[in-house]
Amino acid sequence: MDPRRNPYAPGAGTPPPELAGRDEIIERASIALHRIAKGRAAQSMILYGLRGVGKTVLLNRMRLDAEREGYVPAVIEAPEDRSLPAILGPALRSTLIRMSRGEAAKKALKRALGVLASFARSAKVKYADVEFNVDFEALVGLADSGDLDIDLTDLLRSVGETAAERGTAVILFIDELQYVPEEQLAALISALHAVNQRQLPITLLGAGLPQLLGQMGRAKSYAERLFEFVPIGPLDPEAARRALCVPAEQEGVQFEAAAVEEIIARTGCYPYFLQEWGKHAWSEAEASPITHEDAVRATQIALAELDASFFRVRFDRLTPSEKRYLRAMAELGPGPHRSGDIAELLGKKPSAVAPVRNRIISKGMVYSPAHGDTAFTVPLFDSFMRRTMPDFP
Repeated sequence: MDPRRNPYAPGAGTPPPELAGRDEIIERASIALHRIAKGRAAQSMILYGLRGVGKTVLLNRMRLDAEREGYVPAVIEAPEDRSLPAILGPALRSTLIRMSRGEAAKKALKRALGVLASFARSAKVKYADVEFNVDFEALVGLADSGDLDIDLTDLLRSVGETAAERGTAVILFIDELQYVPEEQLAALISALHAVNQRQLPITLLGAGLPQLLGQMGRAKSYAERLFEFVPIGPLDPEAARRALCVPAEQEGVQFEAAAVEEIIARTGCYPYFLQEWGKHAWSEAEASPITHEDAVRATQIALAELDASFFRVRFDRLTPSEKRYLRAMAELGPGPHRSGDIAELLGKKPSAVAPVRNRIISKGMVYSPAHGDTAFTVPLFDSFMRRTMPDFP
């Protein structure tokens, strides 16, 4: 069929043509933001789940909805090798500049810019990767102590006061939050707690891998009361069918029931994989309806492309010992698996392979769903490991 009309959109954070099965979560976020903007109590929201479940897509949708409501977003993707001040400072600088447009700067805005200048100056002393500047006179005694807990609280409080002055709300959208070091994550939680107590219109909508729950709990024991932790998993079968079939139907194309069931089974109802399989099923079909045979060929092509890109880029970041650890996990199946069982397959004691496991967790490849258990953060990665390293041991 005509590739120009192919409606499917596989990609990192690319919005699907049919965002199925997530309406309740989107509405919960909308209610929370509305309450916070009005000075009412509401929890910040943290989305967590495996790769490919659509966390980034949801964050982007929530950001668009927030902008339509007149709120001001600060959008951040946390990388593995940057400090929180280095990524948060420039985002808040842009946010304050946006709030300064249209009229002369008021008292709270001028104060916030001065606090941000103090924060930048202080952070550069402690964090070598801080590079942003603020062309404003620093306010002595605010956000300049060198203690991130205190300085970040001063900064978020001043930004929140500016938002209140402007009759709006500032929303921190932070993706890949699991990469923020725990001591810096603790400072962020502490600062959000402080502004929450003052009911200032500033909050966080964050997303990360499942290990984020443990990281936030260790960082601050009260995190579970400050945040609403929302698990994002695969779609239920009915929502998965809508995500797959509605885009094609809008182009006048149907799926055979057997083709739908083939794709549902192969993708595990993960949104990213549904887009990948839908794209290739469309390309393989000569005409409507898309048949079971088209779906089978789509499986072969989709797996080959995933092996060369989605899976491969993660595999190539691993050391030989880390690859062997994941291959042992794959030998046991999708998981989760007891760490002792993995070590036994490797012919070692659990304590001997614990450093390898910790490194893989820090790279976001696996997580611990329960004490002593290990599971993949990337769906279908076990089958990829068996394909790419067929010989084990």
